Amino acid sequence: MSDAALLTQSIAPFLLHARINAVTLPDCAGLQLYLLNDDFPHDALSPEEMDWALNEPSYWMFCWASGLAQARQILQQPELVRGKTVLDFGAGSGVVAVAAAKAGAKRVISCDIDPLSLQASAANARLNGVQVELLDDFFQLNERVDVLFAADVLYDSANRSFLPAFLDAANEVWLTDSRVKSLTAPHYQRLYSVMSETLPDLNEFDEFRLVNFYYGRREQS
Repeated sequence: MSDAALLTQSIAPFLLHARINAVTLPDCAGLQLYLLNDDFPHDALSPEEMDWALNEPSYWMFCWASGLAQARQILQQPELVRGKTVLDFGAGSGVVAVAAAKAGAKRVISCDIDPLSLQASAANARLNGVQVELLDDFFQLNERVDVLFAADVLYDSANRSFLPAFLDAANEVWLTDSRVKSLTAPHYQRLYSVMSETLPDLNEFDEFRLVNFYYGRREQS
């Protein structure tokens, strides 16, 4: 069975009209992802489907605006990852991990607590002819990485407790977020913002298409 069919099978009992298809991302040097079908009627979910979507959110079915912006950054600036060990935290579809691998990273780790996300990351790596490692527990990382990327993980304020841990785990940290407009945390600074989009389109307000880039690094002693 193909990866697209396996991923579709994983959600078919919960989303009756859902399909997972390979989609070529815009402005991403041909990078492809397995995503939810663009014509899925997400505005007309049944009560059962809505309950599943709220309680078991399959973030990997979408390429979120912040992840897409981060992938574009990596592909446009491959020197950020070339020859380095990279970790994609809260990987979702694995778009950032795949972009890093395509851009010449020496080693790429896709980290997410959702087993289906890791399955999607592996499938998307195969789709693009690259390799990524899978990690289901960030705190089981047994080495320091060169660069850590995290897209759209700060929307939950509880996740901000990870910010010091990111700096412990990596020499450099890049965060992208469309929900957090101003991040105040030691050793992090906001650099710039770009417009992006979520695929398939969720008809989001423009404020959620504006992605902020934050950079973190501790001064070396």
